[in-house]
Amino acid sequence: MDENMQPGQLLARGVSRHLRGHGFVSIEEFVPARGLRVDVVALGPKGEIWVVECKSSRADFQTDSKWQGYLEWCDRYFWAVDSAFPTDLLPDDTGLIVADSYDAEIIRMAPEDRLAPARRKKLIQKFAMDAARRLHRYRDPKLPALPEDEPGIFGK
Repeated sequence: MDENMQPGQLLARGVSRHLRGHGFVSIEEFVPARGLRVDVVALGPKGEIWVVECKSSRADFQTDSKWQGYLEWCDRYFWAVDSAFPTDLLPDDTGLIVADSYDAEIIRMAPEDRLAPARRKKLIQKFAMDAARRLHRYRDPKLPALPEDEPGIFGK
């Protein structure tokens, strides 16, 4: 399976494995709102929501013009990079995770900016719906897709 995964997907896998050890569950390529897609969204044991953007190279980071739009959709925002990434490029006021395809380590905890209760409720519901849809498609791959199964359609 590793040979079919992109570098960012391998980082996301390591991040998700690490966060699981902290009691978080995660979804990759989550669409919090139309036009946005985060690499990893993680839901914590107390309902906290973290967003992690995985960057596999300097060019990948420098061409990301949407990341600041993700800040309003989480309590904490992190970058995940590999050990060779030039971390001095990353903003100091964001979290930092160093990862590989098997695990990760939180190097710098992101500052907390708590979501409004209504937005948190909406995101947790969307998280649950997306996770259930993915599980259903996994268990029944021949099931025809519905419009709400497509990223960005249902997540208004």
